[in-house]
Amino acid sequence: MLAALKRRARELKHQVVAVWFCTRHPRTPFIAKALAAAVVAYAFSPIDLIPDFIPVLGYVDELLLLPIAITLVLKLIPDDVMAECRAQADAWLAEKGARPRSYIGAAVIILLWLGALWLGWRWTQHWLAY
Repeated sequence: MLAALKRRARELKHQVVAVWFCTRHPRTPFIAKALAAAVVAYAFSPIDLIPDFIPVLGYVDELLLLPIAITLVLKLIPDDVMAECRAQADAWLAEKGARPRSYIGAAVIILLWLGALWLGWRWTQHWLAY
């Protein structure tokens, strides 16, 4: 079972890099590019929306949300474009050995957490005033 999970993680890493190349491909439809950019920014972000140290929930994004989002993006990208991008991903991973990092994605996650904290603080202040 552990070997199967490791294999699935490698496949997911490869898919994310291929989708990253799709965001730059001229024949990728706009909606697919927009969704792919969001998925890739999150996947490459060094910070998770749900931190991994939270039991069970910490891995929900990697085990459920990310694969579902990638599957949706793959359905929006033409097969010939995806084949080209997979070849580029193979070359990238063979040369670099690691996925790129998205500091923009990390910044978005930090902003989402700060916004949630601010809303929580405002909500608390509202209810404490009564």
